[in-house]
Amino acid sequence: MRSFLVALQFLTRIQLVQQTDLKVEDFGRSTRCFPLVGAVLGSIYMLTAYATVNFLPWEHINITIWLLMTVILTGGLHYDGFMDTMDGLFSGRSRERMLEIMRDSRVGSFGALAAMCLLLFNWSAMKDIPESMSMMALFVMPVIGRMSMVLAIYAFPYARPEGMGKAFADMVDKETLGLAGLTAVLLVVPWGQSAALALVLGLIFGLLLAAYAARRLGGLTGDVYGAVELLTEAFVLFVFLWAPRLPGGMEYFWQ
Repeated sequence: MRSFLVALQFLTRIQLVQQTDLKVEDFGRSTRCFPLVGAVLGSIYMLTAYATVNFLPWEHINITIWLLMTVILTGGLHYDGFMDTMDGLFSGRSRERMLEIMRDSRVGSFGALAAMCLLLFNWSAMKDIPESMSMMALFVMPVIGRMSMVLAIYAFPYARPEGMGKAFADMVDKETLGLAGLTAVLLVVPWGQSAALALVLGLIFGLLLAAYAARRLGGLTGDVYGAVELLTEAFVLFVFLWAPRLPGGMEYFWQ
């Protein structure tokens, strides 16, 4: 429970209890609960979508509200890392200079443009996903995104000798990865074939993305973790756009 509350407090703006005596190890151990935090966010996204669809008659406004919830509930944490990562990776500089750029709190043109493009893609994807699959997509999207982040933390070294993200990198072992993976499977697979496909493809996508960043930077950073999470979520939405084209893609395993 402590690990879950630490993860919830770190990854979201939701604070169920006041935690002031946290240690570095607490943050590291909380990684196993990242997919569970995704399920909390996904549940809120679904409830928000249900409320707006039933009480607001404006489809475009509804989708904008859904998208805003992904920012409001997380405090834009992953967007900050995503923009810093884009500023660094697309700067065309040396590894050391890219890491310096990513540490700068100011947002550059690459980061700003990338964020706008990502938000535009997510809005368009949410608009075009079949209505019968939208609730499913909103729930599994943050679960798979945070599981992808755990996988990236486990698979690649940390790029800096110190930093907030190093606490996670030092504590994620095979047991942590297994617990997080099992949680993700139990949360996603019961939704059906499309969700299971999104889980598999989303994790592969996140792993390839992390490998690319690690090759450029000599490892990953906390900013890259956030970028992997956000881009995996966007890819999951793309999978749900594509899944209805598959035979039986919208069926549930229990049907």
